[in-house]
Amino acid sequence: MWRPRDGSEAPIEDWLALILAPRVGPRTFVRLMEGFGSPSAVRAASDTRLEQIGLKPETVAALRQPEAELIDTICAWAEQPDAHLITLADPRYPPALTEIADPPPLLYARGDARLLSEPQIAIVGSRNPTPGGREITSDFARRLAGHGLIVTSGLAIGIDGAAHAAALETGHSIAVLGTGPDRVYPAVHRDLARRLVERGVMVSELPPGQGPLASSFPRRNRLISGLSLGVLVTEAALKSGSLITARQALEQGREVFAIPGSIRNPLSRGCHALIREGAKLVEEPDEILAELAPQLRAALLASERAPAIGTPDSVLTLPPDQAQLLTEMGHDPVTLDDLTSRTGLAVERISSMLLLMELEGHVSSLPGGRYARVHNRS
Repeated sequence: MWRPRDGSEAPIEDWLALILAPRVGPRTFVRLMEGFGSPSAVRAASDTRLEQIGLKPETVAALRQPEAELIDTICAWAEQPDAHLITLADPRYPPALTEIADPPPLLYARGDARLLSEPQIAIVGSRNPTPGGREITSDFARRLAGHGLIVTSGLAIGIDGAAHAAALETGHSIAVLGTGPDRVYPAVHRDLARRLVERGVMVSELPPGQGPLASSFPRRNRLISGLSLGVLVTEAALKSGSLITARQALEQGREVFAIPGSIRNPLSRGCHALIREGAKLVEEPDEILAELAPQLRAALLASERAPAIGTPDSVLTLPPDQAQLLTEMGHDPVTLDDLTSRTGLAVERISSMLLLMELEGHVSSLPGGRYARVHNRS
């Protein structure tokens, strides 16, 4: 996988000229970056050199005369306060996507782009769920988001919409679009999309103005799974996009979870098929949290700070960020708001750390959304 190196920065116009050129998909883009180092270097190469490495004449011609009107439209869209163009060389590009076989060279995002790099759980399922399936989905999404995981889905009607809406009640959510970032599809989710921009993020690899095409949604599904630590399927028929997402997750090395159901419910058959293929059967959100604990721990360790001076010896066995958090908790029950005020950390990060510390027996959750240290451990 190509990684940006010194001198790989390029004007956004060069990125767009290359990405929008015909026959330049994610894999071709990475191959070009590995050979030339930056979009600017690709555009500066001779026609002969570009054709020698396999680019078609129409692709080379597009690099010389890119779609100026579309590029201007994209740049104008990106000037909105909540809009972001995030290239593969951008520090905000989600690390999880760099691990998949064909990461998009550019992401179009609306909302809090920082959430794209936070630990996520994808929840997908039927567009026509049963009332019970919708209720289970909402319960899982609400509780998982409340523990600090970002709930990611595809903004479709049914399970996707239920997962987004419930997650926003207790935390944050990410919608991966099969359209451009300026389109809401289906239109019935316009209000949900507004809330997602306010308390989450909507992201697409398609440019502004791109409407829904059948071919776009399978590619969107690989991003839903690629962004996430794992994928939960709550209800799905045997032939559905949700099963495609789950199988892409397996190919990407992600965890796959499935909720079983009645053998008389056609929407249980997809989940049962996944379980037979090796997906983990889950009945409670805590089972997912426990399974993902090692990945959550690794994500936190990757960005931890040195422990503060004066941290008690009794908590130095914890990772530095968790040790600091335990110190700031003191010896009386505290709320998330208390800890946010004391540490200056984002509430979703504190929730992730508390989850791991609770699983390992360092803290316990109390009624009323409070937490306390377990004194026999520290």
